Amino acid sequence: MSVDAIRDRLLANVGVGVAVVRTETLEVVFDNPAFGEWFPAPEGTEGATLADRLPELDIEAMRASVADWVPYRAEVGVKRKRRRLNIDITVWAAAAEEGRLLVIEAANITRIRELEAMIDSYAKMVERNTREIEREKDRAERLLLNIMPRDAYDEFKTYGVVTPQHYPEVSVVFLDFVGFTKFAADNDPTVTLGELNDIFTAFDRITEQFGCERIKTIGDAYLAVSGMPASNPDHARCIARCATRYLKYIERRNMSHQHQWRARVGLATGAAVGSVVGLQRYVYDVFGPAVNMASRLQTLAEPMQILAHGSMREDLVQEFMLKPAGTREIRGYGPEVLIEIAGATL
Repeated sequence: MSVDAIRDRLLANVGVGVAVVRTETLEVVFDNPAFGEWFPAPEGTEGATLADRLPELDIEAMRASVADWVPYRAEVGVKRKRRRLNIDITVWAAAAEEGRLLVIEAANITRIRELEAMIDSYAKMVERNTREIEREKDRAERLLLNIMPRDAYDEFKTYGVVTPQHYPEVSVVFLDFVGFTKFAADNDPTVTLGELNDIFTAFDRITEQFGCERIKTIGDAYLAVSGMPASNPDHARCIARCATRYLKYIERRNMSHQHQWRARVGLATGAAVGSVVGLQRYVYDVFGPAVNMASRLQTLAEPMQILAHGSMREDLVQEFMLKPAGTREIRGYGPEVLIEIAGATL
């Protein structure tokens, strides 16, 4: 077998398209089977040039590049047998006896591009899943922060449990609406829930404004504390500010809304314990004398009245208008001196 035959056989089986082109006329003087299959000459064309066979190639850019002996690179698309192929083209100049020629190498990189597309698609899918996981994580965090204070949430996230904490001095506000049972029976549930959601959302803003912590709502009852989980030496005044603002908000709201609301409010100061209760459904709750007393005083209060335990007088007298509310029998405590908070003096 001659050297030329060996060369032709190698070029036919190399898997890369190869062509030789005259620099000036762009006449294709040689091409192997792979190049001829990917870039055949148009039917009825005699002596087809490189421009005829690769119409997607930027001829001017190619000429400018190879003029300085710098290889020119491009990628073109070819449709063969209902499939589009991606072909990588490299054009470089070569010196020959008859003058400078252009050697063109064409490599099928379709599989590479398909793999790149698969990797890109997978990366986007992973990115979408990651964003979704982050959204679910944020949603779960917001939900947990709605049912427990930040300190308790941080401990729960780190250790999986919340250690019960004893707080020797906290102040508690307990609010309940008058006639709620009848209102709920007479109105559509969506109306009832919409009203409560509107009011409790406003209460939450007030509670946060004065550095207190809403613990929970129980039906139409609203429970908030000051002095836990972060200690606050001014806890009595802070909780009283919340209570007076709650009633002011209700009064203003009643002036512009169809449904009228009235509330009874109880305040107390004392010890309390805070912790997460339950294993299947987590609930942060507060127990102790202060909570019990505030709950008892709320039931004794008149509509739109704030009753507080007499022990809070010293802390509140400089900022609030206080009225004696007499001595009342408190279930579980016996006779206790009570005061009414009629409003702020400032």
